[in-house]
Amino acid sequence: MPHVVGDRGEIVAAIFGYPLAVSRPAGTTNKILWVARSSSPPGDLLIEAKLDGSDTSVTRRVPGGPGPSVIDLPQPGCWRLTLTWHGHTDTLDLVYR
Repeated sequence: MPHVVGDRGEIVAAIFGYPLAVSRPAGTTNKILWVARSSSPPGDLLIEAKLDGSDTSVTRRVPGGPGPSVIDLPQPGCWRLTLTWHGHTDTLDLVYR
């Protein structure tokens, strides 16, 4: 299973929609399962994504906190994600084709 572990080890992005892509074939998605190291009370997972080498940034939200999601980003490249959820923060990089 392709996955990326957060820099602090607080969260893992299990990538079901590998490879992640800006344009996807019909019937496929950029599905990511966010798995937190420890459980926490319900609350949204906030994702602040910044495209490496640019001023481009976007915000995404996963209702209910870490769990299944579809995360689409607007441009190909390496994205630095800052993830925040109930008292936790971690960062990781994801590449979108």
